[in-house]
Amino acid sequence: MDPENQLSTDDFAGHLAHNTNLSIKAIEALGAFVDIAKGVGDSKLAERYEKVVQTMPAKWEKMARDGDHYKLAFDRPGTWSQKYNLVWDSILDLHLLPANVMQTEWTFYAKQVQSFGLPLDNRKSFTKLDWEVWTATLSHDPRQFEDLIHRMVTWADTTPSRVPTTDWYDTITGRQMGFQARSVVGGIFIKAPLYPEVASKWKVRAATAGN
Repeated sequence: MDPENQLSTDDFAGHLAHNTNLSIKAIEALGAFVDIAKGVGDSKLAERYEKVVQTMPAKWEKMARDGDHYKLAFDRPGTWSQKYNLVWDSILDLHLLPANVMQTEWTFYAKQVQSFGLPLDNRKSFTKLDWEVWTATLSHDPRQFEDLIHRMVTWADTTPSRVPTTDWYDTITGRQMGFQARSVVGGIFIKAPLYPEVASKWKVRAATAGN
């Protein structure tokens, strides 16, 4: 739950210990593992890990809270970051962390947005296109979602870096930081499985796969 000094998914930002967003990823992974254990009929294994994961969300919230938002790292007050890994809480239908976590974060994010989007965290003004969309889907206010998406569309239309879509760019200058034409850009469609009609079709396909 409290990661040691290591690379996280945003490894281009360098090593970081006690990463709160990476912690969310671990919590969601354990929650998914519980569902898998239940799905294969191993109730003892599921019960064992369910007891472990049930205590984590409250611990996370207490350790990560920093006034009106949540920290970049548990031991770094005065910092912040996008908590895009919370998207799996909804997609996997786990609902481990309370809804007020993202509501609190989005109230804070609204003060941090730049002309071309929301920075990944307080360390730099760059962002990741796909994770921005993940974060956007976590807002309960359609206007916030639409505003952030509009900033990304404006960026794509006006960026001085005329390359196949980059997923790593600066939210102030609009310039490409690195990466281009990568498959991760498909992550911008993350909202699709959150629609009930789409999710139900995915579940049916998963259940009938191999039959």
